[in-house]
Amino acid sequence: MAEVVGKLAEALKGEPPLFCAWVGMNEAAVAESLAREAFDAIVLDVQHGALDFAGASRAILSIALAGKPAIVRPPVGEFALASRLLDAGAAGIIAPMINSGDDARKLVAFTKFPPLGERSWGPRAVLALSGLEPPQYLSAANSLTQTIAMIETRAALAALDEILAVDGIDGVFVGPSDLSIALNDGRGVEPRGGALMVEAGRIVARAKAHGKYAAMFCFDGKDARALAALGFRLCSVSTDQQLLRQAARAELVAARE
Repeated sequence: MAEVVGKLAEALKGEPPLFCAWVGMNEAAVAESLAREAFDAIVLDVQHGALDFAGASRAILSIALAGKPAIVRPPVGEFALASRLLDAGAAGIIAPMINSGDDARKLVAFTKFPPLGERSWGPRAVLALSGLEPPQYLSAANSLTQTIAMIETRAALAALDEILAVDGIDGVFVGPSDLSIALNDGRGVEPRGGALMVEAGRIVARAKAHGKYAAMFCFDGKDARALAALGFRLCSVSTDQQLLRQAARAELVAARE
């Protein structure tokens, strides 16, 4: 378990894309089971999933038992919760609805220690998962843990360079469903529509120009492979609920044939 927190930042320095499981069920055993597969990291969705802080904290430790880092998406604007999740051992935070440079700076204030931010000192579980003593963790935490801003509105697209220029923002994460709704003015959900994919390419290019990375929510393995080929460094692969339903349906088909 020691040093698991740093695995995400270290892997993002390399060339191969990272593929993550996306977990919304408030059951640590689900997250651990997926972590024991060949995923590079596990994303815990507190925003739209059933997870709460206690459930996410337990899942982070269960994921660490499998030797994998955990990334957590807190609800919109809950930056204080993001700080607590880092203390609980999260290797990264995906923050939704970061629509401006000011939003990005507020996020950094809660997720990075000085001089980048104002994160409060209280590394409860993360010390054991980092393998570091308190002084060493304080020195290393800003580079060990990832602060990732979600891009999912027209405002965020307009402020993309300003968001990426904020010291302490390590990368950006495209929420394709919300962004597609914004781009077509609410006419429908088109997460792989033409307008969305044009912006996706621009987001990858601008992130690279700032020396940072772009990530994307993907709907299955084929989708993740295609988005990784476009330059996205971190891609989810389906969700826990969808994987469970697909497996159940496949087994039932096999049983009833």
